[in-house]
Amino acid sequence: MKVEYKLQKKEKNTNARLGKIIYGDKEFETPMFMPVGTQATVKTLSPEQVKECNAGIILANTYHLWLRPGEDIVKKAGGLHKFMNYDGPILTDSGGFQVFSLAKPKDISEEGVKFKNQYNGDSLFLTPEKSIDIQEKLGSDIAICFDECVGLPATYEYTKSSMERTLRWAKRCKDAHKDENQALFAVVQGGESKELREYCAKKLVEMDFDGYTIGGTSVGEEKPIQYKMVEYGVKYLPEDKVRYLMGVGDPIDIVENVIRGIDIFDCVSPTRLARHGHAYTRYGKINLKNAKFKEDFTPVEKDCDCYACKHYTKGYINHLIKSEESFGATLLSIHNIRYLIRLTEELRDAIKNDNILEYRERFIKDYYGEKK
Repeated sequence: MKVEYKLQKKEKNTNARLGKIIYGDKEFETPMFMPVGTQATVKTLSPEQVKECNAGIILANTYHLWLRPGEDIVKKAGGLHKFMNYDGPILTDSGGFQVFSLAKPKDISEEGVKFKNQYNGDSLFLTPEKSIDIQEKLGSDIAICFDECVGLPATYEYTKSSMERTLRWAKRCKDAHKDENQALFAVVQGGESKELREYCAKKLVEMDFDGYTIGGTSVGEEKPIQYKMVEYGVKYLPEDKVRYLMGVGDPIDIVENVIRGIDIFDCVSPTRLARHGHAYTRYGKINLKNAKFKEDFTPVEKDCDCYACKHYTKGYINHLIKSEESFGATLLSIHNIRYLIRLTEELRDAIKNDNILEYRERFIKDYYGEKK
């Protein structure tokens, strides 16, 4: 079954959108935050715990699953859904971000990208066709076109050349993609350039993909630059297709980019922060390692409905983290994922009520206080 998107409402004061992703007989509202299950598992959590956070789509990583256990093993297991026991929609990325982080410019050619296996040092070569083949064997519901992600700063000439290659690779991905039950999203690149973002978006729309992602963000750029890159790309995307911002999970970035028209987000930050003892709250991040929480027998956040906040205290989690007990990371991962999902739920309500700008003002005042 192929995922579909339906636009439900546009907020009257901004570009924010309320939509639905339809997956068989299930429907998931957008805007949405997607937990990341890099190695076919959301770190420290069971699929049941992830679903209890009210998660819809989750993300798995093509590059890492290609290296271990291998796409053929996953296919033999019946695909990602059976392999990891998750019955909701699954999105796989293309491996493009790993190319950005692991490969050198000299190793990127028109055919594909050469780099080293980070686990054993073997030489690897990833092409658009290979990325699609891996994702089809993994059996995800949404696949992403292989693209070249450019780090910042970069020259206009390099960014233009990279964007044009991303377009050619998108065409190769579309030609290689044969699974009619798997949606295929293309990636809008173009760095900081308004002109290049517009050109890339328009050309990809001409190719007619099932959805579109804004790529090349969350690579160390300042927030105003990120927001401009999103605005430049989103403006030219069709209203009846999903808009996905890759790798972005800072709460303020979710708020700002929903206002700019983004539907779905993913990021490793909630579980990564949890493993280091940090928790999101309405009034900013807190570090549960701090001694002041040792005798604090209140929930991480008093109005949170997650399992961790219903049953455990800051004092207990402080003890777990200090004792290096994995259950501490589990509890904070549950809370952090639920926090970001609750954030998108609140944003959906704000869109329904046409008051998202007022919501942003309250959010900034609460989350940053005197810091912003």
